[in-house]
This record gives sequence, C-alpha cells and structure tokens, in this order.
Amino acid sequence: MEKRQPEQEIGGPYANYVLVVLMIVYIFNFIDRNILSILAEDIKADLGVTDAQMGFLYGTVFAVFYAVFGIPLARFADVWTRRSLISVGLGFWSLMTAASGLARSFPALAACRIGVGIGEASASPSAYSMLSDYFPRRLRATAISIYAAGVYIGAGIGIFLGGFILDWWAAEYPVDPPFGLKGWQAAFMVVGLPGLVMAVWVRTLREPARGISDGVVSEPHPAPFRVLAEELMAVIPPFNLRVLVGHKNALRTNLLAATCFILVAILLIRLTGSVGQWTATAIGVYITFSWAQTLKIRDPATYAMMFQSKSFVYTMLAFPMTAFVGYGSGFWIPPLLLRVHDVSVADLGLYIGLGAAAGGFLGISLGGILADYLKTKFPSGRMVVGYICIIGTVPLLLLLLYTESLAYAFWINFFLMIPAACGGGIPPSTASDLVMPRMRAVAGAYYILVNTFIGLALGPYAIGQVSDMLHASGMSDADSLRSAIAMSMLIFIPALFFLYLAQKHLPTDERSRLDRARALGEKIEDVQGA
Repeated sequence: MEKRQPEQEIGGPYANYVLVVLMIVYIFNFIDRNILSILAEDIKADLGVTDAQMGFLYGTVFAVFYAVFGIPLARFADVWTRRSLISVGLGFWSLMTAASGLARSFPALAACRIGVGIGEASASPSAYSMLSDYFPRRLRATAISIYAAGVYIGAGIGIFLGGFILDWWAAEYPVDPPFGLKGWQAAFMVVGLPGLVMAVWVRTLREPARGISDGVVSEPHPAPFRVLAEELMAVIPPFNLRVLVGHKNALRTNLLAATCFILVAILLIRLTGSVGQWTATAIGVYITFSWAQTLKIRDPATYAMMFQSKSFVYTMLAFPMTAFVGYGSGFWIPPLLLRVHDVSVADLGLYIGLGAAAGGFLGISLGGILADYLKTKFPSGRMVVGYICIIGTVPLLLLLLYTESLAYAFWINFFLMIPAACGGGIPPSTASDLVMPRMRAVAGAYYILVNTFIGLALGPYAIGQVSDMLHASGMSDADSLRSAIAMSMLIFIPALFFLYLAQKHLPTDERSRLDRARALGEKIEDVQGA
C-alpha cells in the first residue's frame, strides 16, 4: 500500500548536496571506465591486440556484465537502502580498476574489466531513484542531467589523467620501472584507489523516502536480500528457467529464442572471426530476454508499465542509438588523433579530456534545463532535445574527423560535446515519469541495459571491426579509423524514426499512467503531483 506524504519534504540544500555527491560518484565511474581510451595504444603494443579487440575490451566485455547485473541490482535498489548499494558498488569497482594495473595478459585485463562492469552496475539505477525522490517532477530532467554530467567530466578527467601518467611514468622510469609496471598499469592503480575513500563518503548520505516526490511513499520491503537472490537467479543460466518451468509456452519460447541467438552468434563469428564479441553479446541478449519473460510472471504490473507503454519502448531505442555514435567516437577519437597528428599523449589527454569534460558538462546541463522548460510548454517537449543531439552532432563530428589542424580539432571536440551530450538526462527522467515509484530503478536499469548493449557493447567494437576491415583492404590505419567513425553515424536514421514515435505517444502514456497502474492492481491514492 502506498500512502500520502507532504510535498514540502523534497528539494532544498540537502537535495543539492546529495546531487553533487552522486555526480562525483559518476565522475569516478567514468574515470575508471574511460581511461582505457587514452591507454589503448600502449595496451595494444604491450599485449599485442587489434582495434577490434580493444573495442571488445572497452565495450563488450565490460558492457555485457554491466548491463546484465544492472537489472538485479536495480531491483535490489528498489527494495534496499540505495546509498548503501552505491557505496558497496563503488568500493568494488574501484578495487577492480586498481587490480587492472596488475594484469599481464589480455584475458586477465578482461577479467578485471568484468569486475569493474559489475560494480558500476550498482550506481546509476540507485542514483536515478534517489534523485527522483529528492527533487520534484518539474526538476527531474535537470537533476538527472546534472548527475549524468559526471559521464563527461569523468571521461575527460580519465583521458587527461591517463595521458599525464603515461608521459610522466615514461620520463621518470625509462628503464627498470618499479615492480616492472608499465605506464598504463600504473595509471589504472592511480585512478582506482581513491574510489575507496569516496565509497565511505557516499555511505553517510541520508536515504530519502521512496516515492516522496510523487506523493505516494512505498512501505519498506520486508525481505530485500531475498529479492536480490531471486533477481540474480532470474539472470544466471540455467537458474533463470526455474520460474518458467510451470509456464510451458514461456519455456518453449525461451528455448526457441536461445537457439536463435546461438545460431546468429555462430553466423557472426564466422563472418568476423570475433568469438568473444558475439559469444558475450549472445549471452547478454539471451539473459535480457529471459529476464523480461520472468518479470512478466513475477511482477506483471512492472512489466506492463514498461513494455506496454509505446513511448517507453521507443525512447529506449532512440537514445541508445545515439549512444552508439557517442560511445564509439568517444573511445576512438583519441587514438585517431594520435595516428594523424604529431602530438604527445599528455598534450592530447589534456586538450581532448578537458574539452570533452567542459563541453559535455555544459551540454548535458543545458539539455536538462531546456528539456524541463520545453515540457512546461507541451507534454512531449523533452523529446525535442533528442533532435538537437542528432542534428548538432553530425556536422561537428565530420569536421573533427577531417580537419587537418590539431588546434581546430581540440576546439571542435569541445563544441561537438555540447549537442552530443544534451540528451543524456532525457531517457531516465522520461522512464521515471512513465512508471510508478517502486519501479523507477528497474526502469532506469532497463534504459542503461539497452543503452549499454547498443551504445557501449556494439559502438566501439563495430567501429574497430570496420576499421580493421578497411585497413586490411589497403587504407592507412588513420584513414580506416576515420572512415569507420564517419560510417557509424548512419545509425542516426533509425534513431530519428524512433524518436518521432516516442514523441507521438508520450503525452497519452503520461496522462494514463495512474489509470494503467490501477488497472494492473497497483494501490494508489489520488494526490497532488502524482
């Protein structure tokens, strides 16, 4: 049963303090994640790997575990103390980042990146849920966009720090470095260990009442760890079939889907030779499909609120397609500039990293503010920011790829990040508006899951794979990578189509939210602002 709670308990200075702390957590998240980009050329040389393998390491091997574990951890966040979950997750992924500095082989480094992915899966669904309770609905996109600005600040700092540490380590220890560590290994350790201190700070935050900003506060769950165990079983084969045993049609569909995923993976492996990429992707897609099946059985209301909302489904397709370009180009632009221009890693990290951080912060913050403003003018106003993201990205990314001036490239990178980043707060805030408070973390996690699969698992890998193919056909390594990044923008065509459909259905789906929830058996009182 959900009960009324006074509106005046939300917002204020403490909410802003929580927002700042959570944004810093997200900064740590992307420092640990994105430092791999500036270290890529050194790792390739040291471990003897290809562009496609680096895309797999940065994207797929991280993304599959990040996305898959994001769902059970999000369900756990919907029933447990969210600040504690973020704290534990931050401590774990920081340790795994530092452990990456001990890796001496590609498989060992991949194993550490898996650990980073699992730990980082705890952060954003919990943060989306907390911020949705600390801020009123009219400021939801703004608050979540400011939080999400940590993506660009962290990515920029990661590139800058990685480049600085690489050059400093090479100058300080040209021969016989301490413990035989290479510069890229030292960089992982330097950025990983401070996260342990941050984890203690996060644990001091106050937990808000769940649902307070909508005026419908959920009662505490009596057995949160049982929920976690059940959700883990729902995503780990073969235990995920346990729920389906009593539902013959669902079980038959599950096994048929698994067979199809295996056959498609085999075909793609034969076409590309990338066993790890397509095996991991097939496992991740199957687990996601199976989880959705079991959710329909275990919590039909949550399933229906998400997947029977057309605007929810289309939003979860449109924005991850833009992330395909964002993640892919964001990872490969530093290596491209190193191949094209005579520039030190430290200088490149400084200008590209700080430009990305400043432009990304400006873009996503202004995008959130603009989205909330446009929503006061018409119900689907937030979706307009998605068009700005796509239309603004195309010409600036092309200019960045083909300019012959390194100085121009640095400036273009800054301006590119403004439209590229402006849509980051739209999908999670829209998801929060379309479901009930107890479902927010799962809805946010589902967005992260799709965004991670389409954007992170496929974007960097696909660009790397196309780059390897073009290079094998006779192009230089720089021209092949440049062309592969440019070709990635073709995905904007279906993204625009899905964005239009999301905008078309959003007003009706938001107006009918409470009626749909009641029809599904949710117990809700009519309250102001709900």
